[in-house]
Amino acid sequence: MRKTYKYRAYPTRKQQRLLAQSLEECRWVYNQTLALRRDTWQQEGRSLHLYDTQRYLPCWKGERPALKAVHSQVLQNVQVRVDLAFSAFFRRVRAGEKAGYPRFKSEGRYDSLTYPQYGNGARLDGSRLTLSKIGALEVVLHRPVEGTIKTVTLRRTSTGKWYACLSCEVTAPSSAVPAPDTAVGVDMGLESFATLSEGEQVGNPRFFRREERALAKGQRRLAAEEKGTVERGRRRRVVGRIHERIANRRADFAHQTARRLVNRFGVIVFEELNIEGMLQNHSLAKSIADAAWRQLVEYTAYKAEEAGRRVVLVDPRNTSQRCSRCGSLVAKDLSVRVHECPHCGLVLGRDQNAAINILRLGLQSLGECPRSPPL
Repeated sequence: MRKTYKYRAYPTRKQQRLLAQSLEECRWVYNQTLALRRDTWQQEGRSLHLYDTQRYLPCWKGERPALKAVHSQVLQNVQVRVDLAFSAFFRRVRAGEKAGYPRFKSEGRYDSLTYPQYGNGARLDGSRLTLSKIGALEVVLHRPVEGTIKTVTLRRTSTGKWYACLSCEVTAPSSAVPAPDTAVGVDMGLESFATLSEGEQVGNPRFFRREERALAKGQRRLAAEEKGTVERGRRRRVVGRIHERIANRRADFAHQTARRLVNRFGVIVFEELNIEGMLQNHSLAKSIADAAWRQLVEYTAYKAEEAGRRVVLVDPRNTSQRCSRCGSLVAKDLSVRVHECPHCGLVLGRDQNAAINILRLGLQSLGECPRSPPL
């Protein structure tokens, strides 16, 4: 399996300038490749593929000497990204989905560069990451690197911070925690972020709501500044820091919640929610996006794979309406928070009733019956 380690990097001012120049050259290659593929189709009616576009790189280096300051495999990876963008576009077209054509990158909108072959242009020497034509960057290795490093990606955030992402091939799970024989169903909501089938509730932290006033203030000040001025750049960084703070807190919360679930249960069952469709409800869209349920599912899935657990996704239809004891459908509005079954007399919290149904569906799909904690 592949595992990526993300570390904070501290380039010097000279290295920051060289990295910024490399990003701009990569952005130029990205836009040039995209224009080449578009124009070839419009003028000649034929499609160019990855290896077709990579033949143009030596010519472009002759016309634009600044490209020689960027490692050759980094430039090739830029064209790989363009090819992936077109592949995703054609996949959406074939599936009948809303297909957005690949777009050009404006200035400052290209924020990462990848060395696709570790040891060729990038290598880790102790706590320093040596990059071809950039130099040795100081990296904070807050945890050891496991496995074999395959690729190295340098990423710049909107606030100007740099991170080194090392993608490693891990042959064996690094976690030695014994797998418990219990299973749990998880119902995700807005009043409570998550409710477990055993009755435990995880509160909704609402990180965006807590920062909403500060963000609105920063955005008003940004809009008041004239474009192209130094002060507007400062205001933009303030807004970026607020967004970054929200994202960091949300990710940390999802990581900790996922870790607790993986440590306690051998089988974890979630609903397979259509979040894009749910966001069409404009009354709840902001709260749904703030909750970031998909982030919890993704973090739990990769932690479970590493620890030898299982994550199951089930169809959420009628999990809130169906009685978890007798199976009867009991219609109720979103405002009704207590499940009261007129057939068997079960009275239970709406979310816990749904979590029990989710657990039952997950166990049925597995054909197994791991022990579930008693109510």
